Amino acid sequence: MSGTPARSSLQNVSGGERPERDAQYQRHMEIQSFGGGPSAPAGLVSPVPQRNGAEVGEAWLEQFADSPDVLKSTPEQQTIVSVGDLAIGGGEFVTMAGPCSVETERQLMETAEQVAKHGARVLRGGAFKPRSSPYAFQGLGLEGLKLLAAARAATGLAVVTEVMSADDAPLVGEYADILQIGSRSMENYALLEAAAHTGRPILLKRGMVATVADLLRSAQCVLSHGNPNVILCERGIRTFETVTRNTFDVAGIVVLKEASHLPVIADPSHAAGRRSLVPGLARTAVAANADGLIVEVHPHPEKAWSDGEQSLTFDEFESMMADLAPWCELRALRNHALEPVA
Repeated sequence: MSGTPARSSLQNVSGGERPERDAQYQRHMEIQSFGGGPSAPAGLVSPVPQRNGAEVGEAWLEQFADSPDVLKSTPEQQTIVSVGDLAIGGGEFVTMAGPCSVETERQLMETAEQVAKHGARVLRGGAFKPRSSPYAFQGLGLEGLKLLAAARAATGLAVVTEVMSADDAPLVGEYADILQIGSRSMENYALLEAAAHTGRPILLKRGMVATVADLLRSAQCVLSHGNPNVILCERGIRTFETVTRNTFDVAGIVVLKEASHLPVIADPSHAAGRRSLVPGLARTAVAANADGLIVEVHPHPEKAWSDGEQSLTFDEFESMMADLAPWCELRALRNHALEPVA
């Protein structure tokens, strides 16, 4: 054994080897990224850039520059659309439910009573129906509007129904609490203007091939005509996927909630096209922090005059609402925790 004491590993690090390791580290830090700059600038704590709420808002303002009035100016800004004693966009998760088409008085009254019993706050039903086939049922028109008004009087539910033409907007506005602009009409700017001028809140559905930016531009059109009460609706978009009727864009809900101060609801019925999938997509919408749902419900879906395959039965609607209750409670707790402290 040699009489010269061996150097410890600590001595190796603190002695002659430490400068070499420091030099290696410095060379590593100076490796150029594909973009030409340093791969990790000195002093950066996290490799992921962190931005505050104001900077995030500025980024959306740049991306959606032609829709400035619908974008948040602060992270906390939120429009609340009042419909009678109902506040859409507030703390309550609002469910709108009813048949795709108003068919008969009995069908509508039964449905209104059942959805109100199990937690819906708004009755949906089509008096005018945009159908792909000219031979399909096109709706009852004025008679359907009168039936919706009667159902509102009987149950206390607010009414949302679709308006399809600018000429019909004043008439529909006399009977409905909320005017729905359907997917096919999202970029019908004459209709948007006429609907805005009724003074009724507008439920604006995203077009089946529309981007989020397209949807926000249409909302901007309504606001620019003096009507600030717009509710955005994600109802699925058309993609290469065919297993569902449309592709439910849950990311779109998240983007809209972050970028826009307008309320956002989801339509899982049209996204799914199959009633068994509707409750699962509804849970997803709650988790994405949507402000509500619009779903199709029918007493006998197999006999429905339109969209029966995606309409829930009364029992299925009751089960879905019970299943959503704890999710809605978690959503409320989360939103309460995020409220700014005065």
